[in-house]
Amino acid sequence: MIKTAFFCCFFIVLRNCFCFHSFFPCFSPKCRFEYKRSETPSRYYCYCGKVENPTVDPWLVPHSCGQICEKEFKPSCGHKCLLLCHPGPCPPCPKMVTTTCHCKKAKAVPRRCSAKEWSCRLPCGRTLLCGQHTCENPCHAGDCPPCPRVSKQRCICGRQTAERLCASPQWQCEQVCGKRLPCGNHTCEKVCHAGPCGDCPRSGKRSCPCGKTKFTLPCTEDVPTCGDSCDKVLECGIHKCSQRCHRGPCEICRQEVEKQCRCGKHTKRMPCHKPYLCETKCTKIRDCQKHQCRRKCCPGNCPPCDQVCGRTLGCRNHKCPSGCHRGSCNPCPETVDVKCNCGKTVIKVPCGRERTIKPPRCKQLCSRPPTCHHSTQEKHYCHFGRCPPCRQPCQKTLTCGHLCPVPCHDEALVKQTGVHQSAGPWEQPSEPAFIQTALPCPPCEVPIPVACLGQHEVSLLPCHSANPYSCKRLCGRLLNCQNHTCMKECHHVTKSNSSSDGKKAGPECSQCEEECTKPRLPGCPHRCVLPCHPGNCPSCLQMLKIKCHCKLSVLYIECLKLTSADLKEKELLVSCRNQCPKELPCGHRCKEICHSGSCPVNCSQKVKLRCLCKRLKKEVQCSKIQEGQASLECDALCKEMKRKAYEIKEAEAKAALEEEKRRQQAELEAFENRLKGRRKNKRRKDEVEVEQSSWQKYKNLIMLPVFGVAVVMVAWLMVYND
Repeated sequence: MIKTAFFCCFFIVLRNCFCFHSFFPCFSPKCRFEYKRSETPSRYYCYCGKVENPTVDPWLVPHSCGQICEKEFKPSCGHKCLLLCHPGPCPPCPKMVTTTCHCKKAKAVPRRCSAKEWSCRLPCGRTLLCGQHTCENPCHAGDCPPCPRVSKQRCICGRQTAERLCASPQWQCEQVCGKRLPCGNHTCEKVCHAGPCGDCPRSGKRSCPCGKTKFTLPCTEDVPTCGDSCDKVLECGIHKCSQRCHRGPCEICRQEVEKQCRCGKHTKRMPCHKPYLCETKCTKIRDCQKHQCRRKCCPGNCPPCDQVCGRTLGCRNHKCPSGCHRGSCNPCPETVDVKCNCGKTVIKVPCGRERTIKPPRCKQLCSRPPTCHHSTQEKHYCHFGRCPPCRQPCQKTLTCGHLCPVPCHDEALVKQTGVHQSAGPWEQPSEPAFIQTALPCPPCEVPIPVACLGQHEVSLLPCHSANPYSCKRLCGRLLNCQNHTCMKECHHVTKSNSSSDGKKAGPECSQCEEECTKPRLPGCPHRCVLPCHPGNCPSCLQMLKIKCHCKLSVLYIECLKLTSADLKEKELLVSCRNQCPKELPCGHRCKEICHSGSCPVNCSQKVKLRCLCKRLKKEVQCSKIQEGQASLECDALCKEMKRKAYEIKEAEAKAALEEEKRRQQAELEAFENRLKGRRKNKRRKDEVEVEQSSWQKYKNLIMLPVFGVAVVMVAWLMVYND
């Protein structure tokens, strides 16, 4: 604030003492306008121009009156600036107005007054000046541009028709009108025009060639000369023509006058129409600041240097064709065609840019002949340098008869090795060299079905390795023993002409050295004593050592008899003919001869059956007892004996109960007698008096006075300290 007040006072003092407007430009911030001496203001106003000599206010901007500006905005919109008096131009109008777009098609929207002009970007649609087409430009301000379309238009006289822009429908052809004028003697000599031709230019009053005398003559007669002097000003602009009135131009001025040369150094008397130039050459330097003028009799306004510049331009191809000048030369005006390899695509670039600009991309197909064995090359666009490697299938016929399917390899790049050997470890290794050469076709990879040596399977193998192979399986052909197969790995087998079976072993197969493993008859545990052989095995004559059905005896039976016997015969052969040692469920021994399977259930042995009291008994078959068919009930005597035994048992139990009660009563009385003796001894101990000590007798009498004295002493100390 202090700095602002200081600067305000400084400017006021400077204004009153020195009138700084006469010497300095406007002191408004950012104002750089300089007044002429005749227009220098002599009065001091605020920024808005309302107050002269505004007072200093530290709270306002220096040189401001503090009032509302109220200047009209530029461009004028009808509103005024509402800011306080301020330096510099007024800001754009901030008022909000409702306005539509330039073409009036869009709906009106509220916008800032300073930006009320806006475009809806829709086609303008206004009729152009040609009256036939509409404006297709987006919504825009101002008048529509001229119509860009072309239409057939007649000239002004209507004789010719030509295609012209709709924007300029009025045009003149080069034909002379040639219409008969109203006089009837002459024709119109105007070039293509509109409207009537007008009156004959030779009708009415006409002047003589010098213009001093007027005649009224028919248009068919020429105006005669008047005989007076011409008196027209000659080309020199000083003298007049001294001839009589004449037709045609006046002669040149031939009067002698004293003339000064153009440079003003010499004077000479000579005819007026001749210019006077002395021989003195001008020594001034021309505007190029390199050459002298060297013009004879130069008046001081030396013309521009007429020599050619000749400096090499920036393109480094041409020299500057302009006249000699100062400063750097203009860019080279020439253009250079930059072409693709085939020359069908061309772009024009300024001269000198052809070294740095890339050639244009050509959309034409490359027309170079193929360099491989193919008749045509792959389609690709025009390019510089070598064509790309051919990627078409080779299709050369191989030795096997198939066609090579790999991409063309006539121009393969191969690294060249062993060409240069280094002289020592100090020599830097050179970059590998690549040479372009034709590679041989690779081995044929066409799959061919090939069977293995043992004819087990058929596999697809590449043509170059399509030879019989081993599938690594076992041969599997049936040997001569008709029981086993060849265990060799898949191998070649010579087929005999007499054998039609392709699964039969050949001479190359292995020989069977196994024992006979054919299954024997059911029940025969012996193996065939012969080696592996075809057909059935011989009958087994060995003896079998087996146990009988009851497992107690060992029997020796011929194997053939046992295996060939039926069930009944086999049952008899295995039986030992003794009684079966097995026990029945009832616990008795089986009565049958040695047999197979389970023993019969019905036991026929006699057993004794008793009643419940075990007094009565009788003999019956064991099977009937098991089936519950036989039973023995007690009679009346058995029941009487059972009742008496029950009564005796009850009497014994009652006597035992009474005896137990008497025993418990005796124990209770003995316990009570022992308890009475213990109570008398306890009463005697309770009646003994305990004698007290002297301290227990007199402690209350001693402690009360001592406690009172202590309380008094504490109270006295508290009072003394206060």
